[in-house]
Amino acid sequence: MSAFAAVAAVPDPELRAVTIEDLGILREVRQEAGRVVVTITPTYSGCPAMDVIRADIVAALRAAGHPDAEVVTVLSPAWSTDDITAAGRAKLAAAGISPPHAVTGGPVPVRLAVRCPRCGSLDTEELSRFGSTACKALWRCRGCVEPFEHVKAI
Repeated sequence: MSAFAAVAAVPDPELRAVTIEDLGILREVRQEAGRVVVTITPTYSGCPAMDVIRADIVAALRAAGHPDAEVVTVLSPAWSTDDITAAGRAKLAAAGISPPHAVTGGPVPVRLAVRCPRCGSLDTEELSRFGSTACKALWRCRGCVEPFEHVKAI
């Protein structure tokens, strides 16, 4: 298996429905002097999942026949929810997690409605800015009355 394929398939330890490639935190996989160098960017500064992600990348590379690996963390350019792939957004929604809206910069701040990943309703409300991880908030749908997690937009 190629080094890129092995690393791209590593699941995010907090959002198991998506891979680190789906989330857009995988920046680069390259061969350098006989070793594989992987570049990643955390979703949040100080993200507690980064140690697990680094260990999972090294383990995946070893299992794929690439025993010499280095994982480099870069902070610039910073990760953004815009980096989540379309496939990643679909996987999050299928797992009952509302993906963030892809928003491009503009002169007027706009608050977009959060769609319920279960019934599709836009009649939702934030229950708590704090979810099960630092990157998620707890929301509830007023339509189907089900709670769900929403990935915070950055």
